[in-house]
Amino acid sequence: MIPPYTDARGYIQTLVNYPIKNVALITSAKGTIRSNHYHKADWHYMYMISGSAYYYYRPTGSNERPKRILFNKGELVYTGPMEDHTTVFLEDSMLLAMSGRPRDQETYEGDVVRVALISEEEVNALPELASLSR
Repeated sequence: MIPPYTDARGYIQTLVNYPIKNVALITSAKGTIRSNHYHKADWHYMYMISGSAYYYYRPTGSNERPKRILFNKGELVYTGPMEDHTTVFLEDSMLLAMSGRPRDQETYEGDVVRVALISEEEVNALPELASLSR
């Protein structure tokens, strides 16, 4: 993110300074898996309002083990087209997703391809989520 503008009143943090077609507010319960897909053409930014998650990603078509980052409150993650990605929420969370294309169901389904990047078994094995009864 670019640095915020700050003065005595507070600050203004620019999240996305690029044309977008959709902004969605997404809540997720602890232990939830979202995504496990890639977009053929679309891209999105995600800004964590509250909570935390592991964000897994790798180039589409790759057999390499996905990279993982810890995605915390106040952080922004970008997902480009043709990038397998999955988000595993470590606590109840809320984020903004800002996309380049419209998110009506027809447009979305025509662009998304589901993949098995992270399995339910892998999520269940995370020590951070061991207290969940599944």
